[in-house]
Amino acid sequence: MPLPKAMRPPANGEGRRAAVLLLFGEGPQGPDVLLIQRSSRGRVHAGQPAFPGGGVDPEDGGPVAAALREAREETGLDPGGVEVLGTMPELYLWRSDNRVTPVLGWWRTPSAVHAASPDEVESVERVPIAELVDPANRLRLRHPAGVMPSVAFRVRGLLVWGFTAGVLDGVLSAAGFERPWDHSRVEDLPPDVIALASRDRIRG
Repeated sequence: MPLPKAMRPPANGEGRRAAVLLLFGEGPQGPDVLLIQRSSRGRVHAGQPAFPGGGVDPEDGGPVAAALREAREETGLDPGGVEVLGTMPELYLWRSDNRVTPVLGWWRTPSAVHAASPDEVESVERVPIAELVDPANRLRLRHPAGVMPSVAFRVRGLLVWGFTAGVLDGVLSAAGFERPWDHSRVEDLPPDVIALASRDRIRG
């Protein structure tokens, strides 16, 4: 997968190390991926759909252990049922100053999941791949700041955008799952989403 220039980590090594878990499994409606809806009361990325994950602690020993730990804390999943397939290149999120390593996993033995940390997570969803690649659920979002419209998904009552949507778009395309969709379908980022996102800038 090509690494977008805007997401290449700083050469000086700055940024907080973090990891997210891209957990794919065989769900009731076919292959799916695990997503969470972050709490609107959260400190960063409030209210946004995301992959489970967070900062890499010294005792984690690396991004894989950190991604599994965070997923367990946020969703209650049993890490023992996850087969780690590998990691993707580190990506940089300038808004939160995080250097994020996406960890790819296969849910060999699925376990029950829920919003295990209510202060951080409002809901947990297993989103079928078929819904993500459905052209009716694909669009691009225009930010009022004037940046180029970015990819997004509308699935399960979630508006998946930003970093999470970009990674999903790249993975689905690289895996050959993507279906042709209307890239000219552009909508404005909803005001409530902008309001929550602006809190990141204020805290930053």
